Parts: sequence; structure tokens; C-alpha cells
Amino acid sequence: MSAYLIARITVTDPRDYAVYASQTVALAEKAGGRFLAKGGDQVQVEGNSPERHVIIEFPDRQAALDWYNSQEYQRILPIAMSSSKRDMVIVDGL
Repeated sequence: MSAYLIARITVTDPRDYAVYASQTVALAEKAGGRFLAKGGDQVQVEGNSPERHVIIEFPDRQAALDWYNSQEYQRILPIAMSSSKRDMVIVDGL
């Protein structure tokens, strides 16, 4: 069953965040992930939302967790943490 990593992000340092973001696609693809949304234009229809949303589809929850916990991702994670505020969850698909 597919799993989806969903991130809601407010970028606080665009230059540093770009360094992080430029590496995520290749790392996710290596783990079987596929970006369905990565930033992009959005229309607010309810509530208050951060400026950026990311959705990555993985083959299953374990693949998503393996990607997140991988040495490669953990190496760039501090860049994201210091240049953004974010919430991230992994949700099982139907």
C-alpha cells in the first residue's frame, strides 16, 4: 500500500533552503519515492496554511521511513531545519 510523506513548510531562509531542496528529489527517487507536489502555486480555501506544501509518494510506509532515516537525508536535514519551519507526516494510502 502506498504511503505519502506530506510536509507543510514556511521557508525562513530561501537561499539555504534551496540548497536542501535541490537534493531531495534524487534522494527520494533513490528510495522509490515520487514527488507529487513540491511547492507550486496554491489556492487557500480554508484555514491558515504555510507557503509551501510537499507530497511524496512511496511504495509503502517503510520505504518512506527508510528514506527519512537514511544517512543521505539525515545529512541534509539540518539545512532544512535551520532554514524553515515545518510539519511533516507519513500517511498510509487507501
